[in-house]
Amino acid sequence: MQAHVYLCAVNIEDLREYCLAKELVEESFPFDEDTLVFKVNGKIFLLVGISDSPVRFNVKCDPERAIELRASYPFVLPGYHMNKKHWNTVVAENGASRRLLHEMIDHSYDLVRAGKKAKK
Repeated sequence: MQAHVYLCAVNIEDLREYCLAKELVEESFPFDEDTLVFKVNGKIFLLVGISDSPVRFNVKCDPERAIELRASYPFVLPGYHMNKKHWNTVVAENGASRRLLHEMIDHSYDLVRAGKKAKK
């Protein structure tokens, strides 16, 4: 059960600024003109559709933690168009605190930057 519920007002620019403030991050549109991709060390850690409303993004996640997050928060879903064991889709709307969104982005960035192989 959640201890605190906050309304989240994260827009695409907030998300972009947060990601670009991290060390060694690059942004690009490698798939199409609507999917903004953030990479560290040449590897994707976050994808976001720039025209999605509400903002929704995919982040990498430890498989056990991914299951826990999905069970705890209705705005965390299996990764859309991604390996659902290792990726979550996060819908940044009511109930999603900015702090939790940042924690999920940080976790994805840290996993990818460290180059950790996902658990099988």
